[in-house]
Amino acid sequence: MSSLDKAVQTQLDNIQKKTGKSLTEIASIVKQSGLSKHGEIRDFLKTTLGLGHGDANALAHAILKSDGERAAEGKSLQTVLEEIYTGPKSGFRPIHEALMKQINTFGTFEIVPKKGYISLRRKKQFVMIGPKTNTRFEVGINAKDFNKNRRLLEQPKGSMCNYIVNLSDAKEVDAELISWIKSAYEQAE
Repeated sequence: MSSLDKAVQTQLDNIQKKTGKSLTEIASIVKQSGLSKHGEIRDFLKTTLGLGHGDANALAHAILKSDGERAAEGKSLQTVLEEIYTGPKSGFRPIHEALMKQINTFGTFEIVPKKGYISLRRKKQFVMIGPKTNTRFEVGINAKDFNKNRRLLEQPKGSMCNYIVNLSDAKEVDAELISWIKSAYEQAE
């Protein structure tokens, strides 16, 4: 079992302890609600079970079996990258390559392909990279206590990453951005 699988399982175990309900019981409650879309189920779980956004999101993915990792399961990293950087998003591949060239100098980490992005992990995820839309590339940074900066878009508590940096060109992969990612890498130890 990968460290990501262990982390997800721990989160699901903790949700069951918090709610006092098994995953089967929670799935039954969701089924009885008649809801089928991820966002509706997530919001329903937040309201019904009093869960935070991250827990409700993970639980919705588990119930729907729709998480990005399962969508990429069994595919090579190269195949996933070809799927991500195709069509209108193909122009973002140089940004990905520039980021990975720098991040690979940090040391050991795990690359976890997802549907639509790549997650980089040590003991926990420290960065997510990939195109968010056909016109926007996002670097999600999981770190704490960065100084305010116009490039760093602070995310709401409970989000997958604490900060987002939007990029449109490989030239924006500069020393400042790499220092933030390096800090997140070090904090993920």
